[in-house]
Amino acid sequence: MTTSRVDTVAVCRPAGPAKPRILLITSEPASHSLITAALTTAGYAVECAATGNDGLQRACERDYRLVLLDLAGPGAAPDLDGRTVLKGLLTARPELAVLVLSSLADVTAKVEFLELGAQDYVTKPFALDELVARVRVQLRGSAHRRGEVIRTGGLTLDLGRLQADSGHGPVPLTRLEFLLLRELMEHPGQSVPKGRLLASIWGYDFDPHSNVVDVCVRRLRTKLGFELIKTVRGEGYQLTPHQPGIQ
Repeated sequence: MTTSRVDTVAVCRPAGPAKPRILLITSEPASHSLITAALTTAGYAVECAATGNDGLQRACERDYRLVLLDLAGPGAAPDLDGRTVLKGLLTARPELAVLVLSSLADVTAKVEFLELGAQDYVTKPFALDELVARVRVQLRGSAHRRGEVIRTGGLTLDLGRLQADSGHGPVPLTRLEFLLLRELMEHPGQSVPKGRLLASIWGYDFDPHSNVVDVCVRRLRTKLGFELIKTVRGEGYQLTPHQPGIQ
């Protein structure tokens, strides 16, 4: 992590009514202080949990817009493995956005946590400005209107509940799955380039060779049916929902 000077005193404080509330799960004092200070300065209300169990309890009891899960190695969440914490968070609240912070830079680790449902994976060391930008992207994507539903063919997407129904009942989606599916639904029958999906959903420069889009598409196919999203070789992905009454 880039240890640039931060003048704001890092204090975990209750969220004000107008501030998006973020939960930071870490037991590393340096991460706690720097991240909390940067996000507080950016206008967010940050609450902290030093253990995985404490983080899970807080996430179930309070209304957070985002969770930052710091996988800092031994001592970060000493009671529970990071994978267990992530699974627990998304089992209790599948609509919750979770951003993983980790010193593990290998592709295997990134793919594993993205497949488990993390919305983003930030590799250490990172600049605090970059982290704040990624947090903004995730919170922007979570601003959905309750009760609004969009439809494409036989597919419906509930913008408030983050659920999709391809004709077999509602299926809960992670926030990243939701954003990707919504982007494809806004261009039915059209091939959406992978680069466009990266730029639209992540909102910042991302490695064009990254497979995070492929991982998310694979999860959506598993949940909603393999035929729902077509791979257009050399171009991108295309939504192909069936029409009601047509088999």
